[in-house]
Amino acid sequence: MPAFSHEVVVVPVDFSKESENALRVAVELTGDVRKLRLLHVMTPLDAISPAAVWGEFSETARQSAVRDFAKEFLSAQGVGDAVFDLRYGNHGLEITDYAKEQKADLIIVSSHGYHGLKRLLLGSVAEAILRHAHCAVLVLRRQDAE
Repeated sequence: MPAFSHEVVVVPVDFSKESENALRVAVELTGDVRKLRLLHVMTPLDAISPAAVWGEFSETARQSAVRDFAKEFLSAQGVGDAVFDLRYGNHGLEITDYAKEQKADLIIVSSHGYHGLKRLLLGSVAEAILRHAHCAVLVLRRQDAE
């Protein structure tokens, strides 16, 4: 039995190598994939996006494609049995709202480690989670950080 036992752990997933690391840590800490709540937050298509304007892609088709990809990605990480959900909106706020709804006692998030102007322009999901979370947050350092 792991020394660190929480009943519900939220892990945001963006399908990156950093997400793989967060999933690995979550499994190590909980010892049970059934305790994990995995969330992918999507940005809604803008009305002026080429796919939306030309009518070649709908939110339903996009959501279906993400769910199919997630199923393969999560299975490959050994967490295919974990609960997986999709949300739309502001990444940091959606993650913290989801964690509260799930009554999570921990959020595990990877830092992508942006610095300087790139961080100012892109914002920081990890920072938003730290500011708004109702529970403990474990921020994992980027694996290739200096």
